[in-house]
Amino acid sequence: MALDKTLLAGSSATLVLKLLDGRDMYGYQIIEELACRSNNVFQMKAGTLYPLLHGLEKKGLLESYEEHADSARVRKYYRLTQKGKKFLQEKTDEWKEYSSAVSKILEGGLYCECF
Repeated sequence: MALDKTLLAGSSATLVLKLLDGRDMYGYQIIEELACRSNNVFQMKAGTLYPLLHGLEKKGLLESYEEHADSARVRKYYRLTQKGKKFLQEKTDEWKEYSSAVSKILEGGLYCECF
């Protein structure tokens, strides 16, 4: 089943931050890791990822550095900052509360005596 792309749009920053919470990565590596960990449900294109990374860096949630991958190539790696770790924790808590509420409703939940 194909997922609505707007579902990913609202959570893509959180997903990228979570991947970088484990280790520093370069752009293509982030794309591959996201696809792999989600069983190819989340397939982000470079044209989506790089503006997202630059925005997160501008907000101080990430920082980048360059490192030689081989004799000819230099890769730009991204890592989470302390501010990024705090933001990730807040978004993770927010997501857990939200997804729990949605699950309760989708599973039928308890009926309330609201009226």
